Amino acid sequence: MSGMDVWLGAETGLLKGVSLSRKQAVNFGSSSRLSRAQEVRALSWTGRGEAEVLVGSADGLVRTFSAEKGAFTSSRRCGEPHEGCFSGLLALGPALATCTEKGTVRVWKEDCDEPVTEVRAGEHVHRMRQSPVAPHRVATGGKENPLKIWDLENPDKPVFSAKNLRDNWLDLKQPHWVRDMAFLPGTDKVVTCTGYHQVHVYDPGSPRRRPVLEAVFGEVPLTSLSVAGDGLAVAVANTQGQMALLDLRKGLVRGLLRPRPTPESPQPARPQPAAQGLPEVSSELPPVLQQRPERRTQTRQSERGRGGGRAGRGVGQDGERARGRGRARGRGGRGGRGERARD
Repeated sequence: MSGMDVWLGAETGLLKGVSLSRKQAVNFGSSSRLSRAQEVRALSWTGRGEAEVLVGSADGLVRTFSAEKGAFTSSRRCGEPHEGCFSGLLALGPALATCTEKGTVRVWKEDCDEPVTEVRAGEHVHRMRQSPVAPHRVATGGKENPLKIWDLENPDKPVFSAKNLRDNWLDLKQPHWVRDMAFLPGTDKVVTCTGYHQVHVYDPGSPRRRPVLEAVFGEVPLTSLSVAGDGLAVAVANTQGQMALLDLRKGLVRGLLRPRPTPESPQPARPQPAAQGLPEVSSELPPVLQQRPERRTQTRQSERGRGGGRAGRGVGQDGERARGRGRARGRGGRGGRGERARD
């Protein structure tokens, strides 16, 4: 099935192909056997070009879909439902590598029903990603489970394990919550996004195990990221459907991606996880962020005006009531105390 630009997995187990040019979506799979037990949890190319897609389901089944034929060609079991859903799926030549939310990383040979390699990466793993430079190296991370890099050919211990962030100004431990990660092109560096709206860059070749770059976007959890082809920027998305392009050299936001509402599908009043319409890049702050400083300034000025003298020239809150019995004026210029003048 040629002409598909995007492949999506549904909660019902269907695989969806989307053609952006034709504005069309096609479902692939048996519509008579729809079940949430077959929810698609992971997608990956097989490594043989972009001709086949690996589809990992919540029931532990991995199916191979041929994009050219438009049909599923094979399937195999790579785990049981009680072992946790897939948080990562990738191809290692003819073999497969899977990772579950419970932190079990396994390598499956083509003709074997049992895994040939098994690694315990810790609990609550949200994502596993593969290095494009060294395909046998993978990165894992999750909630209270810091970034780790594993060599699946020597899986006894991680090649790199990130150190916890420094304690905050109250000397309290900062929590970890890695939601997604990616290797930077041509390097061993890894960029991660967290559930605490942070973006971190780690360099395994550096003597420090903490991030070599830290950036923050928004105030809600980040869910996914995608690195630019030159490796100088990363696009991140959060739970409110907002996206931003961050410069990895300075940690600054280069642009915001916002949905463009259309008459057929107006933008909802409340933020939604999925953006409607095509996104547009804007280097300006949203109107809400532009108005916040002004509102804070007005609030502080109104507070200084109370009492009739904190700002030196502000009229007291009881100025109108003071007619006939006195007026409140601020004396002493800047910062002077207000005194009540009597008739």
